[in-house]
Amino acid sequence: MAPMTMVQALNRALDEEMALDPRVVVLGEDVGKRGGVFLVTEGLLQKYGPDRVMDTPLSEAAIVGAALGMAAHGLRPVAEIQFADYIFPGFDQLVSQVAKLRYRSGGQFTAPLVVRMPSGGGVKGGHHHSQSPEAHFVHTAGLKVVAVSTPYDAKGLLKAAIRDEDPVVFLEPKRLYRSVKEEVPEEDYTLPIGKAALRREGKDLTLIGYGTVMPEVLQAAEELAKAGVSAEVLDLRTLMPWDYEAVMNSVAKTGRAVLVSDAPRHASFVSEVAATIAEDILDMLLAPPIRVTGFDTPYPYAQDKLYLPTVTRILGAAKRALDY
Repeated sequence: MAPMTMVQALNRALDEEMALDPRVVVLGEDVGKRGGVFLVTEGLLQKYGPDRVMDTPLSEAAIVGAALGMAAHGLRPVAEIQFADYIFPGFDQLVSQVAKLRYRSGGQFTAPLVVRMPSGGGVKGGHHHSQSPEAHFVHTAGLKVVAVSTPYDAKGLLKAAIRDEDPVVFLEPKRLYRSVKEEVPEEDYTLPIGKAALRREGKDLTLIGYGTVMPEVLQAAEELAKAGVSAEVLDLRTLMPWDYEAVMNSVAKTGRAVLVSDAPRHASFVSEVAATIAEDILDMLLAPPIRVTGFDTPYPYAQDKLYLPTVTRILGAAKRALDY
């Protein structure tokens, strides 16, 4: 075990997978000499050379398209999009080609590739460097979607994503890149895609979140405990497929659910989870599922931190559920 930030854990995962499997290649803008805008790929060019760590033109369509061609012909590319906001020029390639290759070829071809992208706000990036576009990807059949919140999960799930036979959109909360550090095994391990993590057991209500918002969710649980309220905390980790069984079991036990995300409210991923809870276990609920999200506006620069779900907003939603 070694203490690592999320950046270090992701770098270690890439290094280990490239050493283990010569089919794994890395491509993206400035991933080589620069080591990526957040230095996640730092040192890989020097170790594996320009044939496996490729600086690309400033074209997300070319990055995703090239990764698809590589994957279809036997490689396992890991493409970096500098910010999740920049994926949209490559969106057509991702949703029209990458996501549908296995289906449209009748299984003759697969697309075992990973598209990594820093997501979320909290770093004063403004409206072009702070978005959380996960709902677009979850809505697209054929894509798996991962959203990590800890260094341990980042390493284990990135390794699992690289080895997966389907394309994986891998969302990395840039606000947590270096603000969180924990012990991470130095040896090889993977975590299962599709399984949530139980961060805290409780009996009075369930707090559900993923990615960027998890520090606030856990802090809210601590504050609730001081007031005598036992909150269970689920970190979804994977959005497609999401862990239906873990969510339903927890909410059926507590009777209350507060769902937290920094994405805009309307048509958000947590809206789908909330609707499923209401649809499938309505008779077990003591209160309606309550969402705490970002706002239906462009991500602001001046009020960056206020756009994110704060502990105060989460506690307010918990009070509504408890008082219902």
